[in-house]
Amino acid sequence: MATLTAIKFETPDGAEQGLQLMQNLQKQNLIQVVDAATVSWPEGKKKPKTRQAQSMGGVGALSGAFWGLLFGLLFFIPFLGLAIGAAIGGLAGHFSDYGINDDFIKSVRDKVTPGTSALFLLTQNAVTDRVVAEMKTLPKFEILSTNLSQEQEAQLRAEFGEE
Repeated sequence: MATLTAIKFETPDGAEQGLQLMQNLQKQNLIQVVDAATVSWPEGKKKPKTRQAQSMGGVGALSGAFWGLLFGLLFFIPFLGLAIGAAIGGLAGHFSDYGINDDFIKSVRDKVTPGTSALFLLTQNAVTDRVVAEMKTLPKFEILSTNLSQEQEAQLRAEFGEE
């Protein structure tokens, strides 16, 4: 099973640095990145820039439509008005199949703000201790969400000194 993880960085370029690290770790066979996307929100901009990584995992990777819908739900929907509320409810229900629930959406909306960035990863087959050690070299970050079990997520958060 693949793990979907959202990581927030305190700088607009942190997510890109995180993605580059994941690509390097993949070349070392320490993790398989099935798919990835970044959100960068430079200071002074009205909305963030989003980017899907080049096909990293081949077959089984999430489509650009998935990332587009997710980022639309996270960042742009409030600007579209209330007329599409029913459609939004349906989309939110669809995303719950991926472990993306209302709490995740609210957390990302609240925490990814101007001057920050976020990395969204779909990964599998990680050599956890090695990946964790390498991630500690990145600028300050916070794990917003994963679809790991509660025990696995708590252990991962503990590794990075998060509550």
